[in-house]
Amino acid sequence: MEAYQEEFILFMAESEVLQFGDFTLKSGRKSPFFMNAGAYVTGEQLHKLGNFYAHAILDAYGLPFDVVFGPAYKGIPLAVITAMALQERYQKEVRYCSNRKEVKDHGDAGILLGCELHDGDRVLIVEDVTTSGKSIEETVPILKAQANVLITGEMVSLDRGEKAQDSDRSALSVISERFGFPVKSIVTMADVVEVLYNKPVNGKVLIDEARKEAIDAYYEEYGAKE
Repeated sequence: MEAYQEEFILFMAESEVLQFGDFTLKSGRKSPFFMNAGAYVTGEQLHKLGNFYAHAILDAYGLPFDVVFGPAYKGIPLAVITAMALQERYQKEVRYCSNRKEVKDHGDAGILLGCELHDGDRVLIVEDVTTSGKSIEETVPILKAQANVLITGEMVSLDRGEKAQDSDRSALSVISERFGFPVKSIVTMADVVEVLYNKPVNGKVLIDEARKEAIDAYYEEYGAKE
């Protein structure tokens, strides 16, 4: 694990983005943990988050892309802060783009926010987390319907390491094979457990023995086989 990845895990915990308890996910699974990117609310938090994404993107992909795309809704601010961080850190000028949940029929009409997409654009997708792959299955057709773009990859904050809805393989692996582009994460849930197990954050241990047992039991049922 790189130093910035451990810093990112502590940043998520300190920002109360990583939550532990009983949660029902979009996939319908009952999970003992949850990552809520909506908890990043201050300018300082968003600035740091954009820099973590930019660092991870450079490590994973380099900088051969033209557009950062964030699926609505939580992906919208992620696309904006990542584009800003890429310019600030690496002088890489990219455009940002996101989709609306509903097509707008007046003013700035259409389904997209931010830049227009053009044939030949190289697009990098940013999301908060991918559990079952449902979100990306909705996103790719939206992108492809706008222009003949090349999706160069996807970056998420956290790889939960779970199997997809219809496979024992990880959601990230299935997405990569199905759509033909790599999917990377800043950190994995295994990294999170390694860093936070029995370690106080803001005066509280988030993953104690009982919580680790609950996480282990969850992965016995939903953990990906590869």
